[in-house]
Amino acid sequence: MLISRLWLQRFFDIPLPPALALADALTFHAFEIETVEGETLDVKVTPNRGHDCLSHRGIAKEISAILNISLTHDPLKKPMSGFTKSRYLNVSIENPSLCSRYIAGYIRGVKVGPSPDWLKDHLESVGQKSINNVVDAANFVMFHIGQPMHIFDARTLASKSKQKTENSEQLKILVRNAKKGEKIETLEGKEYELSDSMLVVLDANSIKPIAIAGVKGGKFAEVTEITTDIILEAANFDGVSVRKTAQALKLRTDASTRFEQILSPEMAAIGMRELVDLIKEIAGGEVEGFVDEYHRKQKNAAVLTTSKQINHILGTDINEDKISDTFTRLGFPFDIKSSVFVITPTFERLDIAIPEDLAEEVGRIIGYEKIPGIELPSLDSAVDKPQINENFYTAEHVREKLISMGYSEVYTSVFSDKGERRVANKVGGERPFLRSNLLDGLKEAVERNVFNKDVLGIKEVKLFEIGTIWDAGMEEVVVGIAGENEEASQLPLSKYRDEISEIKKFEDYPASSTKRYKSFSRFPFIVRDIALWVAGTTAAEDVEKVIKQNAGDFLVRIELFDRFEKNSKVSLAFRLVFQSFDKTLTDKEVNLLMENLYVAAKKKGWDVR
Repeated sequence: MLISRLWLQRFFDIPLPPALALADALTFHAFEIETVEGETLDVKVTPNRGHDCLSHRGIAKEISAILNISLTHDPLKKPMSGFTKSRYLNVSIENPSLCSRYIAGYIRGVKVGPSPDWLKDHLESVGQKSINNVVDAANFVMFHIGQPMHIFDARTLASKSKQKTENSEQLKILVRNAKKGEKIETLEGKEYELSDSMLVVLDANSIKPIAIAGVKGGKFAEVTEITTDIILEAANFDGVSVRKTAQALKLRTDASTRFEQILSPEMAAIGMRELVDLIKEIAGGEVEGFVDEYHRKQKNAAVLTTSKQINHILGTDINEDKISDTFTRLGFPFDIKSSVFVITPTFERLDIAIPEDLAEEVGRIIGYEKIPGIELPSLDSAVDKPQINENFYTAEHVREKLISMGYSEVYTSVFSDKGERRVANKVGGERPFLRSNLLDGLKEAVERNVFNKDVLGIKEVKLFEIGTIWDAGMEEVVVGIAGENEEASQLPLSKYRDEISEIKKFEDYPASSTKRYKSFSRFPFIVRDIALWVAGTTAAEDVEKVIKQNAGDFLVRIELFDRFEKNSKVSLAFRLVFQSFDKTLTDKEVNLLMENLYVAAKKKGWDVR
């Protein structure tokens, strides 16, 4: 997420440190910084803080706590007054579990036009293009405090159906699940077909979708240069629903990214107030009124902890005064009763729920680098040898034994088409059971890899797996083996324990000798053989080196598979495997590579058989 230092300065009276200094402070106490370019920081906000820190205000609050400087202009601390009820606007929510709050504001007589320079500069500093003053205002509020906002052209809605009330027509907003097959054209002019699991916002008079809730606005009620009356939307949509919708439609937006992280419903009211104030300042207009449908109010539960508990979690000796100072810097209201901290997290901090959360806050604000290290006693000084998990040492023994016999270890899926334990919340409908054996997966793996022997560089496919199965009401770790020339079988891991002696049980197992792991290609490979007559004094390694140098980048494996001598010459036969990571190779492409090899061999004086 791009954060502008100049934008952050709006929250403080005293000058902020340079961007690089801010980056260091955030890196050591809050979030990793991807890059710093001029006055802009690319902040990598962690998932547990997406609900309050995907905004300039959220990052400003972090800087305030870390650097212990006052956040003098905080929109979340400004007093809120009630919204005057609109006479001409109505909002209905069919499924409050997917939309806990929806605030609509009605403003008449706005003048749509270019944004002021300061607003353009702010948006451009975080990579956003200016559209017009009204739309830019909504985007500014989202990047300023983290609450997504949207604006509809009110006259477009009213023109579809005029239901006369005492004084004028009434505009109606409806939030409901889409009808299967319902379609909407979004602001960029692309049409999407919706499913009944997706939430939409509609003009209730015409039953016309005007937005994909929490994701994207529709073309139907787009704000343009001729717009004069507008409806402002500030809502709290269910994060899971928004994520699934955005994923299904392949339509991730700045708004959906924030809703996915779960926002406080209290932010909707703050967003509405901030947007109304900004629009009145830069576009004029008269506020007619609001509708605030708030079905599931947020409850902030107090979290209790003590200095002793925090120090026990962190392994520190921080006094009560310093802990109190940390909570003050974070803006957490608290009381101390008989040495017990009673903390009420601010409404936007949805991540503070247990004492461990508070300990984490204390640790990171004070600085983990200030926590003294503790030297652990050496194993040699221990009276008793450390206990080793039986399953672990038995599995290591079996693994070592089977690998020495030419088997390769695989990991197959724990899910199966059949079994006695059905998975309650399986993502997707495939293989909804936990496996009752390893054999089915091993057999499939053997069948798939029989055709890959050349690219794997093996003569025979022999596989094993050590894994958990669920059978006969029990959960058990078993060892399964299978091969192209043998029957698949499995035994409980416990059956192998008797093979291991007591010295063996407590020996130090060596670290892996693997230098690097190489990914495999999903595209087909092509095999070619080349046999060369070379002088008897020529080493096979030298021939292999020449082949590698001239075979091109698609050569993924070379293996000497035959050698015999005749007179003063030696015949060396190599198997070559060609494969691309980007496409399916053709015979023509590989034939050209082989021609290159023949030319290189002849230059060396070698004869191609």
